[in-house]
Amino acid sequence: MATDNRINFWRRNPKVPGSMQPVYGAQHPPLDPRLRRTFPKDTPKPKLNNLRSKKPSSFHEFARSTNDAWDIDDEEDEDFLGAPVHPSSLPSGLHSSSTHHQQQHQAGDTERRMPERLAPPRPEGHDLQEVLHEETECEQINGRLVKSSSEAQLNTSSVRSTLQKQKSLPFRPIIPLVARISDQNASGAPPMTVREKSRLDKFKQLLTSPSTDLEELRKHSWSGIPREVRPITWRLLSGYLPANMERRELVLKRKREEYFGFIEQYYHSRTDENYRDTYRQIHIDIPRTNPLIPLFQQPAVQEVFERILFIWAIRHPASGYVQGINDLVTPFFVVFLSEFVQEDVENFDVAALPLDTQRNIEADSFWCMSKLLDGIQDNYTFAQPGIQNKVKALEELVSRIDEDIHGHFKKYEVEYLQFAFRWMNNLLMRELPLRCTIRLWDTYQAEAEGFSHFHLYVCAAFLIEWRKEILSMVDFQGLLMLLQNLPTIHWGNEEVGLLLAEAYRLKYMFADAPNHYKR
Repeated sequence: MATDNRINFWRRNPKVPGSMQPVYGAQHPPLDPRLRRTFPKDTPKPKLNNLRSKKPSSFHEFARSTNDAWDIDDEEDEDFLGAPVHPSSLPSGLHSSSTHHQQQHQAGDTERRMPERLAPPRPEGHDLQEVLHEETECEQINGRLVKSSSEAQLNTSSVRSTLQKQKSLPFRPIIPLVARISDQNASGAPPMTVREKSRLDKFKQLLTSPSTDLEELRKHSWSGIPREVRPITWRLLSGYLPANMERRELVLKRKREEYFGFIEQYYHSRTDENYRDTYRQIHIDIPRTNPLIPLFQQPAVQEVFERILFIWAIRHPASGYVQGINDLVTPFFVVFLSEFVQEDVENFDVAALPLDTQRNIEADSFWCMSKLLDGIQDNYTFAQPGIQNKVKALEELVSRIDEDIHGHFKKYEVEYLQFAFRWMNNLLMRELPLRCTIRLWDTYQAEAEGFSHFHLYVCAAFLIEWRKEILSMVDFQGLLMLLQNLPTIHWGNEEVGLLLAEAYRLKYMFADAPNHYKR
C-alpha cells in the first residue's frame, strides 16, 4: 500500500523534480509562537464540524488541502476561539445560553474585530478584572446585555489560561531577514566586539595591500566576513576582481561596460519567438523570489533581476534558465547594495540611489553569479545530472554517518530526492533566512570548491541537525512536511557556525576516503 501511494504521488504530480512551487521554509516562515496563542493541554478542545473525514490518498492531495496550514493571521485565532461547540459537549444548563450567545457573537462580529491598537491602554493590574467585568454583561435579556455566571466562569478560565500562556512563552529578539545581515546572532548579541574589530582591521590590511594574498584572505573569510568589507571580499574570492589593486578599477569599468553591452545587444530579443518562453518563465519566477522581503517586490529590483537572468540564460544555451537560478542572484545583490546602504536593507528604496550606482550593483551581481554558476552548471543542464549525483552522494553519506535516520527514511519510504533536490538546486536558500545564506556563502567562497563540493557536507550536517525531530515522525506525510518546513527562521551566526563546523568535520572524515561511503 505504501508503495502504491508513493507511485500515485509521482503520477499525480505533473511537475518534475526541481520545479518551483509555492513552499514554506525559512523565507516563508511557519508558526511563530510569539505571534500566536496556544492552549494548555487541560483545556478542552472545541469540536469542529468541518473536519475532513476522508483521508487523503496521496501526499499531493494532502499538500493541496493544507496549503494554508502555516498562515499567520490574527483573525484565525479569533475564529478558532469563537468556533461553535457541539451542544453535547456542554452541560445541559448551558445549551440555550450558549446558542443565544453565538447569535450575539455573530451580530457583533464587526465591532469585536476592531484593531487592538485603536483601543485605549489599560493598566496591567486591571486587565483581567476589566475583561471579566465586560464579559459578564453581554447576554441580551429584555433589551439589556447580561451574561450568565456559568459562561462568565468559562470565560474566566479561558482568559486566564491565555494570559498565563503568553507570559510563559520565552522571549527571543526578532532578527530582520536581511538587515544587519551577519552582524547579529540568534541571541541578539551586540554587532561589534573586540575580536570582531581586530578581524576587521586584518581584513582591511589584506585588502589595501598592493597585491592581496588570496589564500590568506580565504583563511580569514572561512569563519565569516565583516559586513563592511564583504562586497570587495566577495568580488575578489569569486574571481571577478584581480588581486592586484592597481588593476581593479580598470577591470570593474571594463566588465560593467561589457555587461551593459550585452543588454543593448540581446535584451530586446526577449520578445522574439526563440526566447519568449524563457523570458516568460523568468518574469513569472521573479515575484516569487523572497516574497516576504519588501526589497525584492520593488519594480526596479525585479527589472534588474529580469535583465540579469535573461542575459545569463541566452549566453549559456546548454542550460538556459532553470527555475531556482533566480534565488542565486539575491545574496550578491543584497551584499553589493549594502555597500551603499547603512539602514535596513530589506526596506530600502533602490530607486533612491543614483543611476550609476544602480547600474554598478546590477553588473557586479551578474558577473559574480556567473562565476558561481560556472562551477555548478551541470546542476542545470538537461536532466540536471549534477543534482542527481549530489543527492545520491548525500544518501550514501547519511547511510554511513547516521544509520538510524537512513533506516527511518527507508521504513517510511521517503526518498532523498523528494527533499534534497531543492537543497541542491537552491543551495539551501529555501531552508535558511537570507542573512544565514550570506554567512554560509562567506565560507563557500573561502572553500576551493565550496558550492560544488563542500555544499554536500553542509547538507548532510543540516539533515543530522534535525535528527530528533525526524525520528519523532512516524508517517510519510509528517516526514515530508517537516523536511520541507524546517524551523530555521530564528537562526543566526551561531547556528550557521556550528553547522559549518560539523560539515567540515564530515568532509575531513569522508572527502578523501571514498571507501567510507561503502559498507
